[in-house]
Amino acid sequence: MNLNLAGKHVLITGGSKGIGLACAEAFLHEGAKVSLVSRDQANLDEAKKFLSSKIAKAGDRIHVGTADLKDPASALKALDLAEAALGPVDVLVNSAGAAKRTPAPELTPQAWRDTMDAKFFTYINMIDPVIKRMDKRGKGNIVNIVGAGGKVASTVHLGGGSANAALMLASTGLANAYAQRGIRVNVVSPGATATERFKDGLHVIARSENISYEQALSKTTARIGMGRPATPEEVANTTVFLASDAASYVNGAVVNMDGATTPTVLG
Repeated sequence: MNLNLAGKHVLITGGSKGIGLACAEAFLHEGAKVSLVSRDQANLDEAKKFLSSKIAKAGDRIHVGTADLKDPASALKALDLAEAALGPVDVLVNSAGAAKRTPAPELTPQAWRDTMDAKFFTYINMIDPVIKRMDKRGKGNIVNIVGAGGKVASTVHLGGGSANAALMLASTGLANAYAQRGIRVNVVSPGATATERFKDGLHVIARSENISYEQALSKTTARIGMGRPATPEEVANTTVFLASDAASYVNGAVVNMDGATTPTVLG
């Protein structure tokens, strides 16, 4: 199947690690140009080195840039530099931002606010200028990676889950608002995925429940319908599909990827 992504410019926030990095590799395999945006230059340099070693002659199709995406001015600067390097952004993939996992009794008003800054606004601050530029060109595609905690509450991740729920609503609302203007906005909603953040979450669960890390891993895995977490590459494959012409009539969707952990008939 020709996904028609060759030559397209894909900007990926949070692209230096985990799901974002897996997305970068998948898009490069399809012939796309990729801009990676992250807070840490060393992580970006390592990501570019890794991708260049995996895909022959990919270096010329990779741009990296640092940004604090909690700051709208920093996000805009990163976008301007990416477009100066590789041309207008055809596809935006948001995978940045990680709200701190905090057990419910430890939450404070400031902690709730911090989670919105860390997860919700890191996406919105890049979506806003990108979607307006896409609107002027009459085409574009946005895929937001938003954790399943936005649908199912976790007592150790209520702040982050609330930010995720807000992102799902914003995504589907923007999809409707721009549907007749050549722009699609979709959400990939992974459950447990084998990344460093997954391991960090297990440590919080272990502390909250006064159990060992190994016990937290066993309990978490047992709750997953498929009996294992997803791989970043599996999430990336779905992201690439949604960004492609093969998904040309998929718009405003929230694609659940929790391995059948929470059976539901809702999108």
